[in-house]
Amino acid sequence: MAVIVTIAIPGGTQELYERTTERITGADWWPAKGFLAHAAGPDGSGGWRVVDFWESETDFMAFAEKARPIFQEEGTPQIAPRIEEVVNVITR
Repeated sequence: MAVIVTIAIPGGTQELYERTTERITGADWWPAKGFLAHAAGPDGSGGWRVVDFWESETDFMAFAEKARPIFQEEGTPQIAPRIEEVVNVITR
């Protein structure tokens, strides 16, 4: 079942987000299996929010394992994603 993954990054910045995203999307394993959609932006309280849609929680967790070294190298604070099942995902 598809999932929505919401990640709050306290103190996260656009600069950190752009560096990390550039490295992830440039990786030889990107696009990751099960990836459906992604959005990100400031959260209104001095941090950053990421919202992803994945075909399954398993696919997201496999991606997170591959991406973890990039997040660590870029100094992304350790975070706990909120993962929820969705009934439907509509894209263009």
